[in-house]
Amino acid sequence: MQRIVMGLLMAIAVTGTAWAKDEIRASSTTNPPPSEALGQFDRFELKPATLATDYAEHPANKEALVAFQRNLDERVGAWVTEQNAVAAKNAPARTLVIEPTIEKIRFISGGKRFWAGAFAGSSQLLVKLKLTDAATGTVIAEPEFYQHAKGMAGAWTFGAADNTMLVRTASLARDYLQGNHATAQGSTTGWEQD
Repeated sequence: MQRIVMGLLMAIAVTGTAWAKDEIRASSTTNPPPSEALGQFDRFELKPATLATDYAEHPANKEALVAFQRNLDERVGAWVTEQNAVAAKNAPARTLVIEPTIEKIRFISGGKRFWAGAFAGSSQLLVKLKLTDAATGTVIAEPEFYQHAKGMAGAWTFGAADNTMLVRTASLARDYLQGNHATAQGSTTGWEQD
């Protein structure tokens, strides 16, 4: 009986911790447009993704950063390579620096998902892209992208939903760059208000 009570108390503690940390949100449902169309730039430089200091020491967050970088390289990196292959319109060529930062994260690792299942809570991710004119240092835009994976979805998929959240966030970043290339129009952040 004591083991059952301890198990219930532990599940409640894990769930309570998960609920307390489920405060990650985008500031809005939409990103404003950049100050100019991104097609005005000739070259694009994608910097490696970083983790905000408050989240940088947790092992699961470090694991998520590696996976997010891989997805970012596959999506945004491929777009950057494609754009950089086009002949420059400006002399000297204008370069846009793209700096991705994981501002906030709660990533449920595969091991934690295996042992705690849905009780481990939801995974959540908020990424900011800082787009800067390399020549002037002017910030052109700072869009943010939010995604999550509900605890039950993570449990049913044995953590695949948690990892897919990273893919979707990298795709939102690429969509922003593509969608604002010809005209500055903004985009969705990926967050839908409840």
